[in-house]
Amino acid sequence: MQFGDHFKAMKPLDPSVKSEACVLGQKRKKSTPKEAAVRKCLILEQKCSLPIFSAREKLIHQVNQNNTLIVIGETGSGKTTQLPQFLYAGGFCKAGKIIGITQPRRVAAVSVASRVAEEMDVEVGKEVGFSIRFEDATSSITRIKYMTDGMLLREALLDPLLKKYSVVIVDEAHERTIHTDVLFGLLKGIQARRSNSIEGKFREENGAEWKKTKRGDVTEDSKRNGNDQKAAWPHNQKANMFETSIEKEKDHHANGFLMEKSLSPLKIVIMSATLDAQGFSDYFGGAKVVYIQGRQFPVEIYYTYMPEADYLDAALITTLQVHIEEDPGDVLVFLTGQEEIESMERLLHDRISCFPEGTAKIMVVPIFAALPSDQQMKVFKAAPVGTRKVILATNIAETSVTIPGIRYVIDPGLVKARMYNPRTGVEALAIVPISKAQALQRSGRAGREGPGKCFRLYTEEAFHKLDDVTVPEIRRCNLSSVVLQLKALGIDDVLGFDFMDKPSRMAIVKSLEHLYTLGALTDEGKLSNPVGVQMARLPLEPLFAKAMLMSVSFKCSEEMLAAVAMLSVESIFFTPQDKLKEVNLAKLRFSSSEGDHITYVNVLCAYMGELKKIGEPQDKKAKKSLQNWCNIHFINGRSLKRALDIHRQIQGYIQGIGLELLSCGEDYSSFRRCLAASFFLNAACKQPDGTFRALASGQIVSIHPSSVMFGKKPDCIIFNELVHTNKHYIRNVTRIDPLWLPELAPRFYCTKDIQTNFLPDSQGQKPLQD
Repeated sequence: MQFGDHFKAMKPLDPSVKSEACVLGQKRKKSTPKEAAVRKCLILEQKCSLPIFSAREKLIHQVNQNNTLIVIGETGSGKTTQLPQFLYAGGFCKAGKIIGITQPRRVAAVSVASRVAEEMDVEVGKEVGFSIRFEDATSSITRIKYMTDGMLLREALLDPLLKKYSVVIVDEAHERTIHTDVLFGLLKGIQARRSNSIEGKFREENGAEWKKTKRGDVTEDSKRNGNDQKAAWPHNQKANMFETSIEKEKDHHANGFLMEKSLSPLKIVIMSATLDAQGFSDYFGGAKVVYIQGRQFPVEIYYTYMPEADYLDAALITTLQVHIEEDPGDVLVFLTGQEEIESMERLLHDRISCFPEGTAKIMVVPIFAALPSDQQMKVFKAAPVGTRKVILATNIAETSVTIPGIRYVIDPGLVKARMYNPRTGVEALAIVPISKAQALQRSGRAGREGPGKCFRLYTEEAFHKLDDVTVPEIRRCNLSSVVLQLKALGIDDVLGFDFMDKPSRMAIVKSLEHLYTLGALTDEGKLSNPVGVQMARLPLEPLFAKAMLMSVSFKCSEEMLAAVAMLSVESIFFTPQDKLKEVNLAKLRFSSSEGDHITYVNVLCAYMGELKKIGEPQDKKAKKSLQNWCNIHFINGRSLKRALDIHRQIQGYIQGIGLELLSCGEDYSSFRRCLAASFFLNAACKQPDGTFRALASGQIVSIHPSSVMFGKKPDCIIFNELVHTNKHYIRNVTRIDPLWLPELAPRFYCTKDIQTNFLPDSQGQKPLQD
């Protein structure tokens, strides 16, 4: 297959001058004083050459003048790394305040924090730090803090007014993750409350005449300030008096003004490369929008003439052709998930081994959300001389991180997304087409440092049929975790919450019903105590959080902790197609006839036992020994290492809320009963034709081939994941006794429901709720 036969070329993207040469996330190496000085000069030169540098004073001024600012910074403008540094130098960190920058993904938070720390010549964790799920690298002197949007939401549980932050920058806002959308409404409310508190205090002390805009009403003053949440002051002189009075508050400890001292106005900056600027401006009350020019070299776009039947095979062939036929430059291949990435990685290594001597080498580097942070950083390292780097990535590489050296992008045009149907209550992972905005972001990755090429593995006609923008996650996901967080924040009127794109009423009501069924809400819709409060404190999905709490009463919290940690990562086992017999034999050591959950517990226990034998794998010999153990048993070492990290972190949270860690020993019946009591919403009963019917939704499902229960026909099971491919598959399955359901979840099931679900299809056995 030749490019000329398979692809047709399109016009290149608009060219411009030069791209950003910085490497986000590159680890700092030890160097001599001379090398350090040269490096410092080089960094300064790079910073000064960025398009955003010329707008430095303007941006500081605009943030000072406007409580909310929308910044549209094109790819390569330097906005993510430079704006926080500008604000730091502009005095926004006085009195110990922090500039917080949220990212939709943890790899971006870690890599950008590392780069900014290097630019400021400080260590990560000191003046510049990051906070991601299960990992915190900050200290009391941290002033620039990168974090995932979910971590800032969790901070708001402990500090509802985010008093230690002077500025919050929401980066990559166009991605519209579920946490980002909640954050918009939360920040908007916090900003109003902090402003109202200060204005009220000033009026009380100075007797100033003032008027406050109602929600949706914007005075001329507030329009100029780009904010409908700030009072419209009659004269600038009074505004200056107000600012002076706030400074005076700092010294009024004896008069009880400590609250006002910490409640300085909250500045919000919404930042993105591709954004519906008008929509965001309207949502934030006419907030001002500023544009920063970026850099983009020309990128040639190629489409296929015909649709591809197997996009993975097409991606593999295209990658190898680029390597053999194209000029030097790294390749970025977009895939939908960890399993595809690891399968492609093995296939590439197999094909490369068959190349004739003298062919240039390939260094394959994966990057996906579940990959441990230290391994994610490998994508930023340059390939050895004479070697081409091939990065296999999920959509994490679209905008969240900037990987240097990429000249070629291979885009199958697909992404894995969670889809939720509130009518049936079913949430599933599905592979769906990307949007046009995502396609443009992907192709733009090839033009950051020089002219590039993008090979789209779909037709031009298919491209024009794509949606213009991605549907916000909050309109296609289960909202139970969001509702739980809002309740924990004291926001009881979830239906009235100020969402930018309001989810359907049905989706919100279903989530409220779900949480009520789990015991997280009272009959009045309030957060229950202690169950709901404890669930909100655990950094887990509501079902997993409830499972951890219930495991204490079933005396199997150690086993549940291991299962939850393993369920938090993908692909524990890998299955080479040419070694199916060996894989099945290796699995027998861990497999339980009762199901996947106990199998996962066995795997983690065996891994921890191996660690005890060799000690922590710090040296090369120990690492090699551990990797050999994983290879012999066809276990994904990366996933297992990540699961162990999560296990340790959740253990800390469990102990922090005063729960005991107890083991059920060799008797797993109590563990299975606990699984039934926790995941009763995901129960399914066998049908006469051998399929299973999900009791909560009535949907017909089949056990996934990767499950140890595949091919078996237990009467009743619970599962943790529904996957849509050519069939509806359920994964992470364990056998339970059907009579446990009405016993352990009487609010949801009765014995009659269970008996009915064993009847043939024609008799109608959709479950009834109490």
